[in-house]
Amino acid sequence: MSNPPVIAAVDGSDHSLRALEWARTAALSRGTGLLVAHVLPDVSQLYAGRRSSLHDPNEPERFADPVGDYVRGVLEAAPELPREVRYEALEGSVPEALRVIAAEAAPTMLVMGSRGRGGFATLLLGSNSRAVATTATCPVVVVPHADRDAPRADAPGGAPGGAPGGGAPGTDPHGTDPHGAGASAGRVVLGLHAAETPEDVLLFAFAEAAARGTTVQVVSAYAVPPGPTLIVDSPFQVIPPEALADDGDAVPAEREMLRSQTQRLAPLRTRYPDVPVEQAAVPGDAAGRLVDASRTAALVVVGRHHPRRRSLLMGSVANAVLQHAHGPVAVVPALHPDEDA
Repeated sequence: MSNPPVIAAVDGSDHSLRALEWARTAALSRGTGLLVAHVLPDVSQLYAGRRSSLHDPNEPERFADPVGDYVRGVLEAAPELPREVRYEALEGSVPEALRVIAAEAAPTMLVMGSRGRGGFATLLLGSNSRAVATTATCPVVVVPHADRDAPRADAPGGAPGGAPGGGAPGTDPHGTDPHGAGASAGRVVLGLHAAETPEDVLLFAFAEAAARGTTVQVVSAYAVPPGPTLIVDSPFQVIPPEALADDGDAVPAEREMLRSQTQRLAPLRTRYPDVPVEQAAVPGDAAGRLVDASRTAALVVVGRHHPRRRSLLMGSVANAVLQHAHGPVAVVPALHPDEDA
């Protein structure tokens, strides 16, 4: 594949087929190829190892691969395919095999379901999804299972996983309303810490919005100092760039956050002049606001962890959003950590 592909990790489960469909449409929107990868079941891996070690020419080269056969059939029935589709059957553990192929293929993103065939049905996030999102060398998009879908007010006909298209009743023609999760409808929502989020995270969000022809909605949170006054939570409002000149009734912390956002976003606006940008500064819990936005967003984009923390642990915001989001979440590592350190 000439351009970096989109990798879809599948295991034949309904969860992974949702991820496969999301990956198919992502590859189409970006004009790139699709690489469908799955890890062979243990019995097939044992057979392949036995045949290789014995060097027995009488043993057939073909071994049972029901997942590969099934997924090929699913894709053949799709209305449109990316310009190139390739299949890879992997050996080893699921997290390690996916990490290896991601390092070798250098994909645009790796897409997988939030749960596979194993584990408990009530799990919010499977161990394989968490392990890959935590350690992969490329952005990982986790598509949640159907049980976590939020009731959608979008018009029918939109692409799976919250692809743009259709507006909610009571919104303007661009699909926005002034408050709450509806303000994120069809957008790419970027969780931004102006001082810490690596540049790769911003670049991924803007590139995805450009490919989808939609808006980047930037959400940052600021701390609320304790005080005697009870602060009642309310839905956040999004602010277009031209409105930032008028501070209005914004509190000082909000004004400062919006200014920091504007400075950080300036190079991205220059690089992607056709991508509309909305900004929101919200008090308190960043993860909770991003989870709310995920109800209608096309995609929520978060950084994996602080670029100066060389840790294998995922950041608290990314972890919480992955656990509870109602739509697809992209976890983006610092692809060039030396530049952000």
